[in-house]
Amino acid sequence: MIPTHLAIIMDGNGRWATQRGLHRWEGHRAGAKVAENVVRWANDRGIKYLTLFSFSTENWKRPKEEIDAIFSILAEYMKNRTDQLMENEVKIRFIGNVNALKEETKEICQEAEKKTSKANGMTLNIALNYGGRLEIIQAAKRWNGNGKFEDYLYTSGQPDPDLLIRTGGEMRISNFMLWQLAYTELYFTKVLWPDFNEKEFDKALADFSHRKRKFGGIN
Repeated sequence: MIPTHLAIIMDGNGRWATQRGLHRWEGHRAGAKVAENVVRWANDRGIKYLTLFSFSTENWKRPKEEIDAIFSILAEYMKNRTDQLMENEVKIRFIGNVNALKEETKEICQEAEKKTSKANGMTLNIALNYGGRLEIIQAAKRWNGNGKFEDYLYTSGQPDPDLLIRTGGEMRISNFMLWQLAYTELYFTKVLWPDFNEKEFDKALADFSHRKRKFGGIN
């Protein structure tokens, strides 16, 4: 059993770098390479939706050097990898309060979404400046009782995640997809994100395949 929608909290980049005497931003660069691999692994295994928690609304509390590095790495990735994603029929969507970001970052996001909009394969959601509570508040203001509430979330038109993977050893969801994760299977690993390899990826999928999902009912 392969999840239709896989969500990942990519945690441990900074600790990985600190353990090696490196700057924290070097951990994020190493983590970006792993994220690139995960996109390929997920696509190869037939996963239809992949959501990566890239930058939260709480991450603005971090040092400016680290924040600047994260957005620089993102811009570099979109510039160098968008064409490859198009070739592999991967559609990019940015979810989060993207409108609050710098104009340059918004343009990068919009260009990537536009270039991959006609892709027919996996949808890659990049959660950027994302907060689950903010998403629900904004959706509630737009919803006003009209139609389905889910249609006003960032993930409108997509199924809820079947599986959430969090690396780095922490066992919480950290304000991520609070509405969508209601019945999601959770998988936590102590492996830091830059060390997350294909074997660990398949280990998480194998664990999921043995879960019995009842959604409040009885098998």
